[in-house]
Amino acid sequence: MNSIKKIARVTGILYLIMTLVGPFSMMYVPSQLIVPGDATATANNIMASGSLLNAGIIGHLVILLADLGVAVLLYVLLKPVSKTIALAAAALRLIMVAMRGINLLNYFIVLQLLNGTQFQMLSDINQIHAFVLTFLKAFDYGVNLDFVFFSFHLLLIGILIFKSGYFPRILGILLIIGAAGYLINSLTFLFYPEFKSIVNAIVTVPNAVSELALMLWLLIKGVNIEKWEKKARESAKLLIS
Repeated sequence: MNSIKKIARVTGILYLIMTLVGPFSMMYVPSQLIVPGDATATANNIMASGSLLNAGIIGHLVILLADLGVAVLLYVLLKPVSKTIALAAAALRLIMVAMRGINLLNYFIVLQLLNGTQFQMLSDINQIHAFVLTFLKAFDYGVNLDFVFFSFHLLLIGILIFKSGYFPRILGILLIIGAAGYLINSLTFLFYPEFKSIVNAIVTVPNAVSELALMLWLLIKGVNIEKWEKKARESAKLLIS
């Protein structure tokens, strides 16, 4: 079934888009604009480079659209293994997308605080800068909160891939390890921030390796069509019986 091969390739391309855009929006832009603990310097950076924050927001929107496609396409690729688990995995990723979309409002609020004259007339400039830093921190908390849902999505995808027979088991194992890394990292950021740097340094590599491995496999190898078709037939027989 060539369409399944194409779906695997398209899924890999969407992963590639996120891999290229993600570091810019999620790491480079904040590193250039945010000065930890210095609200005034952060606000000045944003006012001087407002277009950079806008570019970061656009990048996040691109990632969200790609995530929507990945959620649907992974469901199609993995539903022969277990339609219920595949649907649950897709739902968890869609919840993450919705949360991330709402979370982007923090960035728009920051832009309004700095560019909206109504706020500048109502409050002193130091208060505005303090609000800016608060909403930027809220965005970081939002990202780590939606990564909790993403980690469970990745766990289910790893289990499905491990059981599939048409993907290598090692790929599933890497994704399960990556899921644990994302969950530990997010919970540490949310509840034990004093340890976030140490934990992030430990889990960054396995997190990156797990998703890069999946992306490369989808782009280069795709899906074993014969085994996928066999699994799909077995799944259909179970539903009929």
